[in-house]
Amino acid sequence: MNDIIYLKKLFQAYYQEKQFEFPKVSSFNLREFGLIPWEKKVYMKRHMSFENPDVLKSYLITDAPRHLYSSGSLYLKPDAPDMNKKDYQGCDFIIDIDVDHFYTPCKDKHDLWICKDCGNEGTGMPQTCPNCKGSKFTKISWVCNQCLDVAKNEITKLLFNFLIPDFGIDEKYLKIAFSGHRGYHLKIESEDLRTLNSEERREIVEYVSGKNINFEVLGLSEKSSIIYGLLEENIGWSQKIMKKIIEVLNKPTKQIETLLLDKNHFGFNSNVVTSFLKYKDDFLELITKGERSVWAIEGFGLTNWKKLLRGIVHLIGIELDEPVSIDIHRLIRYPGSLHGKTGFKVQEIELNELDDFNPLDESKEKLDPIVFKSKKNLTHKLEIVENKLPITSIKGESFGPYIKGEIIEVPHHFAVFLLCKEVAKTI
Repeated sequence: MNDIIYLKKLFQAYYQEKQFEFPKVSSFNLREFGLIPWEKKVYMKRHMSFENPDVLKSYLITDAPRHLYSSGSLYLKPDAPDMNKKDYQGCDFIIDIDVDHFYTPCKDKHDLWICKDCGNEGTGMPQTCPNCKGSKFTKISWVCNQCLDVAKNEITKLLFNFLIPDFGIDEKYLKIAFSGHRGYHLKIESEDLRTLNSEERREIVEYVSGKNINFEVLGLSEKSSIIYGLLEENIGWSQKIMKKIIEVLNKPTKQIETLLLDKNHFGFNSNVVTSFLKYKDDFLELITKGERSVWAIEGFGLTNWKKLLRGIVHLIGIELDEPVSIDIHRLIRYPGSLHGKTGFKVQEIELNELDDFNPLDESKEKLDPIVFKSKKNLTHKLEIVENKLPITSIKGESFGPYIKGEIIEVPHHFAVFLLCKEVAKTI
């Protein structure tokens, strides 16, 4: 039996076992469904509908796909092959926070790439090959607790810094889910938001991400070579920025210096940072008074203040996959389904469960997305087929690093993970 057939049978067995626990999405019969099968010649099948959840369950048991999706949109005719004939009724507001789309420090250790032009390889997220300057790569995206914590922090910031306080979103409309790989999904099932068109959704995305903020509108100005800053009392982004500046300035000096020098955050040169740190205590005292303040630091003109503010906005704003939220015909992973790149479950989480949730080592069985952990300590022998694999920590154990051709024997759940990643084969 080849590995693809084996994985498909595992997925079928999972759906058979969990059929009575499998969740039902709201407005089920109005949702379009899509799937990616195990056969590689077919990328995506969509424009599907299921009369009721039992029909979906039967389908999954009979022909379990590699990935399963349903629409955020509601249609009177969800299976119509032409979007214009589906009879669109509105769309939930969908947010996808996935570390695939932004830098995290851990990627410098575990995300691997090989240049398709020259064969050079390395780790991280380069825009071009350091060797030949080519931009085409073969990539292996890995998963670790650190990047998943970053993703969870982003969705927590989104909920508690923006959606709940600024937009007044009621908790009862929130559907939060671990994606099964490197991020989290949020679906807001609010009738008010369902009526928004793509441009209105774009405005929300730009607000929560801090994109295109005009600092002059928020109060930054220069008059007669004197620079006037923002005020904490102003609501919205001005207040968020000032609170974050105060938070940063209250950190130890060494931490502030590291942050200001970091090209992934601020990217100031050392001379500018030295000048800023010299006056930072005076500046902190000034801005905490809450008065209309003159921002005067040697070497800091309007350009540097804007650079500082852009860095602060980056710390506050949410890293999200913008097209997902803007597209009113987007599909999202179905809760309870299995992710074909990991074998992990797309796990729904209540708001009050989010803080303690740990997808790679979850203690609560009902929330654990690693469904193939064997109670009988079943193991598998595999051969590594990629050049090298990083250290991986799952369920309290660390595995690797491995190199191509290495023969390993690992627990069932980790073997499934490696087979789904297509970085190993059974022997």
